[in-house]
Amino acid sequence: MIDTDLIAALREADAVQYGEFELSHGGTSDYYVDKYRFETDPRCLSLIAAAFAERIDEPKLAGVALGAVPLVAVTSVETGLPYVIARKQQKEYGTANLIEGTLEEGEEVLVLEDIATTGQSAVDAAEALREAGARVERVLVVVDREEGARELLADHDLELEALLTATELLDR
Repeated sequence: MIDTDLIAALREADAVQYGEFELSHGGTSDYYVDKYRFETDPRCLSLIAAAFAERIDEPKLAGVALGAVPLVAVTSVETGLPYVIARKQQKEYGTANLIEGTLEEGEEVLVLEDIATTGQSAVDAAEALREAGARVERVLVVVDREEGARELLADHDLELEALLTATELLDR
């Protein structure tokens, strides 16, 4: 079922933009989903947290740093579930942790991410969590750009679930 309220909120927050954009993986696109627009908008955050909460079965959440931190924080508040943050690389100061927060061996964790394009960030986060002893089987994203993330995640024994696909979001 398409979440028309979330689509409307993302559009109202001007999170969907059209033009010529370079993406983080080096490709280009004629549209851009600006995560900072929806991650700083209270209505968008509230709708995303509620939609994520409806789809969560795992007892712990993980957010991919930095983009998914606001999403995992509001979803934690919405559900009462604890979370950890998966860094892309270790800090070179302080504790030098790759996973921030408390994670127990064998704990089942759901990875939350903002936008899936290639899926590499989610794979990296899941692998870091697995190396830390977690069981990770699913990644839940706000928008799947439908550019290979689902397939890459499947290659790493991860299921991708999206609140919206690019097709749904861009259907004008």
